[in-house]
Amino acid sequence: MGIELEYNDGQTPLDEEEKEGLKIRTISSREELDQFEQQNIEEALQWTMNKKFKLDQVLSEQFITNLHKRMYGGVWKWAGTFRRSDKNIGVTWTQIPMALRGLIDDTKYWIENKTFSEDEIAIRFKHRLVSIHCFPNGNGRHSRIMADLIAQHIFKKPVFTWGSTNLVKAGDVRNKYLAAIRQADRDNIDPLLQFSRS
Repeated sequence: MGIELEYNDGQTPLDEEEKEGLKIRTISSREELDQFEQQNIEEALQWTMNKKFKLDQVLSEQFITNLHKRMYGGVWKWAGTFRRSDKNIGVTWTQIPMALRGLIDDTKYWIENKTFSEDEIAIRFKHRLVSIHCFPNGNGRHSRIMADLIAQHIFKKPVFTWGSTNLVKAGDVRNKYLAAIRQADRDNIDPLLQFSRS
């Protein structure tokens, strides 16, 4: 029998096959899962701190999947692998590679042509990435770190503050973040842009 998980608003439920990908069989609760994932994510962040990445590295399918694998590979067998089922959010799973390629190409165009401010380019990338929903889980945290890496390595700016709290836990700050995401879904990026530096 797989782990039983409760989901907060905005979290994508895993199907039974995806739950079977849990590497640590002793995990029995959402709290324990969050702790193991957070430890893995901190190791991935440590890896990014000791590197300098160029634009073509960061904006590539290989980097995007490798980062997800580094963030979740100690916990999930499917880390770094595109999802193979449809979810309550995201493109049809068979469209993920094409949608991601379009996002990468658009982002390179925005950077070359200075279409938006540097922060807005990173936040638009983050929003589209989470909207594609490449992976079975962890898309929100992954997309925020990708935006941070774009800010830091491409634009040489400080990483985003994201409300200065843990956005995985339910609460007022997470609700504000989700409201900003929903505004961005309706083509109003400003609340998410403001939240990212709050």
